[in-house]
Amino acid sequence: MSWRVDESSASPVTYKNQVRGWLSYAFASEVFVIVSLTLFLPICLEQFARDNGYYEPDHITRCAAAVLTAEKARCVIKIGWVWIDTASFSLYTNSISVALQALTVISVGNVADHPRHRKRLLLLFAFIGAISAMVFFVLPSSSPIWPVSSLLAIISNVCFGASMVALNAYLPSLARNSEEVAKAAAALANVPESTTLSEETDESENAGLLSSGTPVLADAKAEYSKALATATSRISSKGIATGYLAGIILLIVALIPVTKLNGSTLSLRLAIGMSGVWWGFFSLPAIVWLPSGSGGSEVPEKRAVWREMLVSWKRLGGMLRWEEIKKLRNTFKYLAAWFLLSDGFTTITSTAVLFSKTVLFMPASSLILIGVIVPTFGIIGSLAWPYFQRRLGLSNLRIVMILVVLASLAPAYGCLGFLPVFRRIGFGGMNHPSEMYGLAVYFGFVYGAFQAYARAFYAELIPKGDEAKWYALYSITDKSSSFVGPLAVGLIADLTGNIRYGFFFVVLMIWLAVPILMSVDIERGRVDAEVYSYRANYP
Repeated sequence: MSWRVDESSASPVTYKNQVRGWLSYAFASEVFVIVSLTLFLPICLEQFARDNGYYEPDHITRCAAAVLTAEKARCVIKIGWVWIDTASFSLYTNSISVALQALTVISVGNVADHPRHRKRLLLLFAFIGAISAMVFFVLPSSSPIWPVSSLLAIISNVCFGASMVALNAYLPSLARNSEEVAKAAAALANVPESTTLSEETDESENAGLLSSGTPVLADAKAEYSKALATATSRISSKGIATGYLAGIILLIVALIPVTKLNGSTLSLRLAIGMSGVWWGFFSLPAIVWLPSGSGGSEVPEKRAVWREMLVSWKRLGGMLRWEEIKKLRNTFKYLAAWFLLSDGFTTITSTAVLFSKTVLFMPASSLILIGVIVPTFGIIGSLAWPYFQRRLGLSNLRIVMILVVLASLAPAYGCLGFLPVFRRIGFGGMNHPSEMYGLAVYFGFVYGAFQAYARAFYAELIPKGDEAKWYALYSITDKSSSFVGPLAVGLIADLTGNIRYGFFFVVLMIWLAVPILMSVDIERGRVDAEVYSYRANYP
């Protein structure tokens, strides 16, 4: 077994451009998440439904024709033969989009592992998603085809998720080719031959030797692992901070039409359309800077698309065989925790926005201000937590654990709103709009760092050479759960008439992940991934 820099390693200048290309797409695409997916799409879809909905229980008074009051807060829309809450219409759309996103991610995973196809795939989905968002410019809620808004939201979200699989697949190789990791790899490669492993040693013996080894080899391995973890979390954190910065800029720009038009449906459509323009335009530098070299899994040039999709599904089946799961048990433990955490975090944001609009009756301009606060403190958090990590000497796993516990306190605070004392005074437990600003500061500081560390930590646990497949599985795990949260909260809102009950579900999902995270052995996980990268046995 050898420890070295990728054969495709680039010169320092080329490497910097590759990182710029990676960050440029983060700058382009995260705007869609921050401006549209997290903020404007949920409230715009709800507003589309409200503009065409009726108040309960008579189903006669149009919601758009009456003043919104606490007595007339329950607005419903008829979809087919069923009356659903207008907030649930938005949540159900989100649920469907992430379910379809998971299927798409599985289908393209095999193609994305070939660097040249990976770049093409990223750009294809980027521009389709951007165009879908731009169509909101010309689709008013008064149109008889207004339900198309749901389809556009689904397409854009599916495209964003698929493009991010390709983008994340670049992260491990970018980290391995960084200067500090290259130096650590060179030092490890120079360890005397007598201390390295024989190629004939079987896999179980390899694992035992790697976990101990000679003092020289152990020290060299520790330095390499530390450098790799630091480089991965640094690049990932920069990506989150860069994307958040872009989101803040466009949110401030969007505040102008939303304020001038008093938060009308038109102003919400303009904001979503602008996020599509931003996404498409700032994806252009990625065409020049993202690497397009050889390496990774070979994909025949002329193989039919449907065959590539079939191979992707077969490979997923191979990755999920029990014997493969046992080889990478710590990787799959983390994926199990991520299944719950991604659902919880995704549902926090969508539920909080809809709760602020439909329960606290906050205007769109206030929601935009909250939307600016969250990514602003997300930038601060994504840059501050690596500093805390260095000062305290904490591992990526320990930081993730701390962030998970801290994040769970936000929805737990919303659950306190049922206490009579807070309801009586009208403050505490998310009973007053002003509380949402403080929660935005708190949640943004935690969530920005969590996104960076969750991705970076996973990069330490996946085999080299098949990054896109494993990041596709990461995204599949994310999306296969993330449709559950909005769906569950939507059903809770329909059955109870109070979306606040959804916060109990979110807290439960997050806390279920804590014991699973605690069981992950990061050192053994790294060793298993290194061995597996040379012993992979996909069908």
